[in-house]
Amino acid sequence: MSDVKLYSGETLPLEMHKVRIVQKLNLIPIEQRYAAITAAGNNTFLLKNRDVFLDMLTDSGVNAMSDQQQAAMMIADDSYAGSETFYRLEAKIEELFGMPYFLPAHQGRACESIIAQVFVRPETIVPTNYHFTTTKAHITLNGGTVEEIFCDDALEVTSDKPFKGDIDLAKLQTLIERHGAGKIAFLRIEAGTNLIGGQPVSLANMRAVSEVCRAHDILFVLDASLLADNLYFNKTREAACRDMDLRRITREIAGLCDLIYFSARKLGCARGGGICMHREDLYKQIRDKIVLYEGFLTYGGMSVREIEAIRVGLDETMDMDMISQGPQFIRFMVEEMAARGIPAITPPGGLGAHIDARAFLSHLSQAEYPAGALAAALYLVSGVRGMERGTLSEQRHPDGSERFADMELLRLALPRRVFTMSQVKYAVDRIAWLYEHRTLVGGLRFTEEPSVLRFFFGRLTPTSAWQEALIERFRVDLGDSL
Repeated sequence: MSDVKLYSGETLPLEMHKVRIVQKLNLIPIEQRYAAITAAGNNTFLLKNRDVFLDMLTDSGVNAMSDQQQAAMMIADDSYAGSETFYRLEAKIEELFGMPYFLPAHQGRACESIIAQVFVRPETIVPTNYHFTTTKAHITLNGGTVEEIFCDDALEVTSDKPFKGDIDLAKLQTLIERHGAGKIAFLRIEAGTNLIGGQPVSLANMRAVSEVCRAHDILFVLDASLLADNLYFNKTREAACRDMDLRRITREIAGLCDLIYFSARKLGCARGGGICMHREDLYKQIRDKIVLYEGFLTYGGMSVREIEAIRVGLDETMDMDMISQGPQFIRFMVEEMAARGIPAITPPGGLGAHIDARAFLSHLSQAEYPAGALAAALYLVSGVRGMERGTLSEQRHPDGSERFADMELLRLALPRRVFTMSQVKYAVDRIAWLYEHRTLVGGLRFTEEPSVLRFFFGRLTPTSAWQEALIERFRVDLGDSL
């Protein structure tokens, strides 16, 4: 991906790939979208994809595969045990990360579950730069507690800080002094942070954290699911990394960690995951869980065809043209929104563009789930499916009271090599229209609320007839433009 200045003076990210396979999209009229979002309980997760125009829900498992990945899938060794396909991936993991021990799993969430079962005990603590929904759920289910020790400016919506995912080292030292290193199950860094805008972590911060962990014999675990984006930001924002190639940055990061896990649905652009280690003792602690819950050690619940695709996908992650596409499209989208006054997280991070729903819908309280309401409203007026990353994504306190999120975000993911520039511009146009009519948008309330991970399959209803009012205004301004 390269920024190219056009003769007109406009600067655009230029795709360094061509599209050879296409998938038909549907853009249904707004009245049909209203019926679809109502049937889905105003939860974009429950929409049927046939009713979605641009699916910006996630980048997980929906990134475009390359021709080389597709070709590699044809040479897979389909064996239950001892597959050559697995050994090719294992060798690629050691080449890139310098870690000789690798355990496959069917996706990142499985890795989280197994790591939590092995290392988390009741009343232990997992310090982290920021929690992720499923990670926190697995830790708490095993009796542990997550403690976030992010830097104070990590939650600033508008910022020029390049690495808002960094851990606050003073807070880390204080936590160790207060609880003792023996109570810490492991320290976790997410590179980058999903729930606060895809913000990256600097190599310098990871080095400092690693020194603290080694001084106190604390296990250092890296969630590398979003590593591709993080590597791009290390290379472009961190002076010490500018003269390093991506392979060297990757080896430097891996050398600081005891254990790395990842979702290949993100890192590698295929469907699977895995856990990598330097140490044999960690490998032996974990491997029994793989066989018990995932499958044999040489397939871990994955199709061997996906394993071949992951191997090639990881190698392609070392190509700047490949990993820059997501961040540069995201930056373009955020800058286009900023030019229209739409509040979004800056600096632009990885994974997707993140709209500040609290500022967008400032007339709503957090108890009315503004990020969820904004997700439903945007789908209604555009057919674009985004994901709520706010209070709906939290779990209630044990006493039943609401746990309000630090940030109320609507995440618009931009899977790699999937969308075109005209589609991004369409999404921005509809967001801009919605922003001009934002006072029409009301809140949501639960009609069906699961006790765990409610954002996945909970159902909600509008607190007023605001959706009908939005449709009426849409027809006035845009007529029959779907």
